[in-house]
Amino acid sequence: VLEAEYPEAHCELEFTNPFQLAVATILSAQTTDQRVNMVTPVLFDRYPTVKALAFAQQEDIEEIVRTTGFFRNKAKNIIGFARSLMAEHGGYVPATIAELAALPGVGRKTANVILGNVFGINEGVVVDTHVKRLSTLLHFTKEKTPEKIEQDLMPLFESENWTMLSHLLIWHGRRVCIARRPRCG
Repeated sequence: VLEAEYPEAHCELEFTNPFQLAVATILSAQTTDQRVNMVTPVLFDRYPTVKALAFAQQEDIEEIVRTTGFFRNKAKNIIGFARSLMAEHGGYVPATIAELAALPGVGRKTANVILGNVFGINEGVVVDTHVKRLSTLLHFTKEKTPEKIEQDLMPLFESENWTMLSHLLIWHGRRVCIARRPRCG
């Protein structure tokens, strides 16, 4: 049903390469994709490469990402992420969940976003606030943590559909089944 309703569903973070998506996803914690998309053009204009960001001053990054909230921690994480890519991966974003999750600022959610949207690898379901809310409303889970919700969702859907499932639930959660005054039953 959701596929018919949202045939254009996709990741709404704007990016042109794996590094940009990773940084945008790290910045997306506790803020909107719209807010992140307002910040990343300035960030990537000033720091267009992994190497450039790895050598950035934290205060400069904090100023650019301030409006995303938790800006000190996010600045520290994206610089650490860039430095780790340079030191451990030759400046390239790895394509395994284990390698991604070992990087600063990257947890399972961010790793799944990168793998599914850049590499076409479905290792799991991205569980954000919308997926969490809808999974509970649809009685897919009674769990509260993203990790446990993901584990409940994975056996319910074919693995090749996990990335799209996340997009569809997120799109529906943003457009219809919103947190305040949802237009869904």
